[in-house]
Amino acid sequence: MVHRPLDGPEAIAPTVDIVIPVFNEEAGLERSVRRLHEYLSDSFPFTWRITIVDNGSTDGTWFAAVRSTRELEHVFAIHLDEKGRGRALRTAWRASDAAVVAYMDVDLSTDLDALLPLVAPLVSGHSDVAIGSRLAPGASVARHPKREVISRTYNVILRTAFATRVRDAQCGFKALRSDVARSLLPAIEDNSWFFDTELLLLAEHNRLRIHEVAVDWIDDTDTRVRIARTAIDDLKGTARMVRRFATGGGRIDLGSSARPPLEDDFGRWIVPFASIGAFSTAASLGLFLSTRHRLGPIGANAFALSATFVGNTWANARFTTRARQPDWTGAFAIYAGAITTTSLALAAVDALGGGEVAQVTALATTWSAATLARVLFVRRAPVPRARAAVAPEPAP
Repeated sequence: MVHRPLDGPEAIAPTVDIVIPVFNEEAGLERSVRRLHEYLSDSFPFTWRITIVDNGSTDGTWFAAVRSTRELEHVFAIHLDEKGRGRALRTAWRASDAAVVAYMDVDLSTDLDALLPLVAPLVSGHSDVAIGSRLAPGASVARHPKREVISRTYNVILRTAFATRVRDAQCGFKALRSDVARSLLPAIEDNSWFFDTELLLLAEHNRLRIHEVAVDWIDDTDTRVRIARTAIDDLKGTARMVRRFATGGGRIDLGSSARPPLEDDFGRWIVPFASIGAFSTAASLGLFLSTRHRLGPIGANAFALSATFVGNTWANARFTTRARQPDWTGAFAIYAGAITTTSLALAAVDALGGGEVAQVTALATTWSAATLARVLFVRRAPVPRARAAVAPEPAP
């Protein structure tokens, strides 16, 4: 059940609704809210609201939240009986009437001067999602080495598995356009800490533009996060998203939030595509020639193509189609077709008594056909372009 103590309905919806999810934060909640309220009142150019979401606290957090709504303007509170940061954000963002919804951790680990750079591209319409990043160039971070190692390892796993360009999926400082949130939220399954990562992966998978802000960040030593349990849950969530994307899932109808595709982006992607293709071809040919006598022509060809398949697919998703995850189903179909055609061609060469030169010629011909198929495959996903901007409202 959701409870909302209000001083009275606001006449005008704010531009930005900043959500603070809390669990057993009685000691520091009011101090943090007052600090944020003062900053927004003095330095923030857009209209705003602070929404505190108490998700399942067992101490006096809810009473502290209620006091804040009574003592400070533009501060609202929601109480949920169930735990989960994702659940808290889902509830608050769905109910919000703001143009942009955001959230930050109650400890305010991220310096508040990053808030305007975070939301400005969303208000203008340039970007769809914005995230704070502790791993981006220019970030200034003070944290325990253990948490730094875990964070960097986790983000390396994400970048490897999904070819994502997001550097820091876990930073508790994010914002998105409300229309985009309404499209993404129904597709997000997690209600806990993996919620952030799932949101970003779905946004990138659906070609939304993600803006990244380097932040100043100081670690909170009084954290409520159970690091080991959260890490395990994140790995489980990552495996689930790999399966989801690999089986063709994760596509969302964005409606009016979708960015219209460019009519022609050939010149942009053909250079990295050709570079990746040349490197893969050279590697495959080298592997074929070095294993041809031990494995036989057909076996050496299968080994060479298999050895470069994953790297080629990942590199094209990372550098050619940029912020899109590999479509492993389509890529595997091309791979299977290449194995079949090249094996048949090599079998024909062997039946006709051809030697190494004939085998390489047959491979060049069939690999070229596979490259053409890969060109058509990449061309299915044009680069999106920007939408119209949304005019901001004056600050309160």
